[in-house]
Amino acid sequence: MKIYTKTGDDGSTGLFGGGRIDKDDLRIEAFGTVDELNSHLGLLADWISFEGPKAQLCLIQSNLFIIGSMLAKNPASKNAWIPDLPPNSIHQLETWIDEMDNSLPMLQNFILPGGSALSAQAHICRCVCRRGERRAVSLLKNDSSGIEILSYLNRLSDYLFVLSRYLNHELNSPEIPWISGR
Repeated sequence: MKIYTKTGDDGSTGLFGGGRIDKDDLRIEAFGTVDELNSHLGLLADWISFEGPKAQLCLIQSNLFIIGSMLAKNPASKNAWIPDLPPNSIHQLETWIDEMDNSLPMLQNFILPGGSALSAQAHICRCVCRRGERRAVSLLKNDSSGIEILSYLNRLSDYLFVLSRYLNHELNSPEIPWISGR
């Protein structure tokens, strides 16, 4: 089977469940950004040497694949099956956030992304996640079925912020405080 179909040469792409839309459609922007986030998370997971966050990121990547599929589905299709997010997926993120946060010093001021390459990559993931969330909000404004997607992406960006701090902490890398210049 060839990977290229040439069907997108006209600037359109197929949706899961049938139908075609322009490649610059908001739906494509939403699931494309989730796909970009998933790729950045794969890089971060490959760089992490300790198992806790590495295993967490693998589960998160699987959940993002489900979310991407949900966003890529033709809303008019009745016969395209997509798995649901695991029922406890948002709660699981909250648990991981709390576990990491309990080992961190209290945040005294705003911090700049960095301190270590791992922490900086986690911040990049957080920023891409926020962009994916914004795209999904625009796409799902009038679709109450998308609340789970929005909640997951919102909580995931919180997780990624705490993960960035946790990675610096575990690596004994200092956080870089933002200095306002005043």
